[in-house]
Amino acid sequence: MEKRDKGSSPMATTMGSRDENEDVENTTRTAETMLRLVPMALCVSALVVMLKNTQTNDYGSLSYSDLGAFRYLVHVNGICAGYSLLSAVIVLTYVILAAGTVSTEVLYLASKGDTAITWSEACVSFGGFCHKALISTVITFVVVICYAALSLLSSYKLFSKYDSPVLTYPGKGIEIATFHG
Repeated sequence: MEKRDKGSSPMATTMGSRDENEDVENTTRTAETMLRLVPMALCVSALVVMLKNTQTNDYGSLSYSDLGAFRYLVHVNGICAGYSLLSAVIVLTYVILAAGTVSTEVLYLASKGDTAITWSEACVSFGGFCHKALISTVITFVVVICYAALSLLSSYKLFSKYDSPVLTYPGKGIEIATFHG
């Protein structure tokens, strides 16, 4: 038999667990809201950094619009900012991950070059441009992390509402959680 304080009633005990559930739900709701708002701000930041990313020197001028990967990064950051704002059902985590990955590859080639295809090290001549592109790409990967965390949190909220089904074998006293696929 469960031991109870003399001063606490069954109603007070029930209310205490309800308050704990509300605290967990409020914390989860706050985390989910932040995981929707932070990526929006980060996407807009990455978008603005890349949009303003141009550099002119003795070798010529370079802008984000000169490279398809960076145009893609700008467009995807704009789409994901809108997604975060509207909280649509579409999963864009993989799209923003692809944009960040392609931009990382272009940054690597711009930094290291590739002699096999005669691609020179552009970051030597356009260091400021490469630095801003790197900042925008890093911000984009932070957005990916936020979206992944949001997906995990949403999954947790969904699956924590339900218990796993229990299969009982009469006469054996064995209960097994089962999942039908």
